Amino acid sequence: MNLTVGFDLDMTLIDSRPGIKATYQALAAETGTFIDADEAVTRLGPPLEEELAHWFPEAEIPAMTDRYREIYPTYAIAPTQAMPGAREAIEAVQALGGRAIVVTAKHEPNARLHLSHLGIEADAVVGWLWAEAKAGALREYGAQVYVGDHVGDVRGARTAGALSVVVPTGPCPEEELREAGADVILPDLTALPQWLAGYLAAQPV
Repeated sequence: MNLTVGFDLDMTLIDSRPGIKATYQALAAETGTFIDADEAVTRLGPPLEEELAHWFPEAEIPAMTDRYREIYPTYAIAPTQAMPGAREAIEAVQALGGRAIVVTAKHEPNARLHLSHLGIEADAVVGWLWAEAKAGALREYGAQVYVGDHVGDVRGARTAGALSVVVPTGPCPEEELREAGADVILPDLTALPQWLAGYLAAQPV
């Protein structure tokens, strides 16, 4: 089979909480608007606009979204670390002759900056897609598996007809991911290479 595995970004491949917190703090200081950055980073996954709606009037959200994305590289790239096993998970797919693609709700240029900074070399990066909308990119690339950390990732995988593999390293606990219909729950990405080898061995030739 021509293996393609999709990966979510925030809290799946990268721990972006420190960088996102710093960006919200900078936006709050710049605008004089209170933002509880500690609370905001407990809700990573959905589009930025949904989080900004907690702190800004509806009419201001488009401008605040643009400004957040403008300042994001200054504050968020350097503090962000790879999740344990992230590089190895991507490399495991590629070592098996497969493609590893990143499909994320994040602003695509900023997603690429994170991966480049951390030396994670995905075969493709597609941004601005959340939950069911991720299915379009997963189908386009023929992904058999999608790896994420959020119930939105489970919905995206299922909509695409891909196997939903999840790690409870983000805001959604294991039980919530199971109830959402995740096919496979791994403790973290360090377990992915071994699982992937078993998955491929079980596929018909």
